[in-house]
Amino acid sequence: MDWEGKRRVWLEISDITEEQFETHMAAQKAREEGVPKVGEAAPDFVADILGRDWQRTGETVRLSDLRDKPVGLVFGSYT
Repeated sequence: MDWEGKRRVWLEISDITEEQFETHMAAQKAREEGVPKVGEAAPDFVADILGRDWQRTGETVRLSDLRDKPVGLVFGSYT
């Protein structure tokens, strides 16, 4: 389905106005401009290191310090 088709379906099944939809999509597009694409380098960040008891150890690790090493990231809630 092309973009116009998706737009029509969204407006048909939701209770938002066309103006609200356009505002929402403009905000989404602006956010996506800063998102790395497949094959691009991930943005650098610092993460807390957790101990065996899943508590913070006070140590951190920076993604850029692991360059050329395998890195696996798991996002989720462990609460």
